[in-house]
Amino acid sequence: MVDSQHSADMARRLPNARLTLYPNSGHGGVFQYYRAFVPAVLDFLAD
Repeated sequence: MVDSQHSADMARRLPNARLTLYPNSGHGGVFQYYRAFVPAVLDFLAD
């Protein structure tokens, strides 16, 4: 919910970070793209 450039900068600074940008998504991007978002988060948390 911040500018993509800021998200990319933060991802570079955080160890083991993963950044995924969902096209044409607004503040509800996790709801718009839940079919991709939920498995990605579960995979990240299991790692």
